[in-house]
Amino acid sequence: MERKIKTRVTGFRTVDGAGVSLVRVLGKDTLEEFDPILMLDSFDSENPADYIAGFPMHPHRGIETISYLYRGKMKHKDTLGNEDTITDGEVQWMNSGSGILHEEQVPAAERLLGVQLWLNLPSFKKMSTPTYRAIRNIDIEEISIEGGFIRLLSGKYGEHEGHKGEHLPLDYYDVHLEAGKKVVLDTEREESVMAFTLLGRANIGGEVVDEKTAVKLTEGDTLTIRALEGGSQILVMKSKALKEPVSWAGPIVMNSREEINQAFEDLENGTFIKTSLDFKIEQ
Repeated sequence: MERKIKTRVTGFRTVDGAGVSLVRVLGKDTLEEFDPILMLDSFDSENPADYIAGFPMHPHRGIETISYLYRGKMKHKDTLGNEDTITDGEVQWMNSGSGILHEEQVPAAERLLGVQLWLNLPSFKKMSTPTYRAIRNIDIEEISIEGGFIRLLSGKYGEHEGHKGEHLPLDYYDVHLEAGKKVVLDTEREESVMAFTLLGRANIGGEVVDEKTAVKLTEGDTLTIRALEGGSQILVMKSKALKEPVSWAGPIVMNSREEINQAFEDLENGTFIKTSLDFKIEQ
């Protein structure tokens, strides 16, 4: 059965961090429909004034943040002691787990183009040990297809395997197609599948989708994507819907109001960052 479009979201322009202009495509209003992807922010600017203010040190708990920059740079620093920079075509993948503080600096570049996803954590993984990893270009396979290629950012594509997330499966493709060319992606019927038109319009599931638009697909075994005039660059994400209660307050996403209150209490009393002893007790 061919997947069709169930929901489409164009997002709205907003400012976050210390003054970064971005388009928030997915958020609290879409969390149930796009489960397990909680948030999607889109960046596309040739004006460094839109983003160089960056995102100062801030907390996260209960989610994984996945930043993909097709163009530009992002510097990461966190309370695990990581200091790292990704550049054109690379990915930052952070599991905030039980709690982490991090900052993201965005240096000036010719163009900043990419997205950040928030991937929800299953309830039993909310308090997992925080981790950080950069997925470098050398680790990202570029798979040739008729009329284009697919960059395998994570998960599987056919017999090809990329980075594997530790907590929730995520097949993450950056699909590039020349005008008029198409690709048919195999999907498991129970998978939660969405796409985002990063550059150019595309025909997805039989409908034309404008640039910078997210679509959630119905159940099915295949998804057909065809590029329109000028070619298209489409991000495709396949995962597993959690269907769990969500309690969301700013940078913290848990399963209940009590857990949210506990997180902010931990922030206030200095116990937000867990130690190895805490993990031995809790896990």
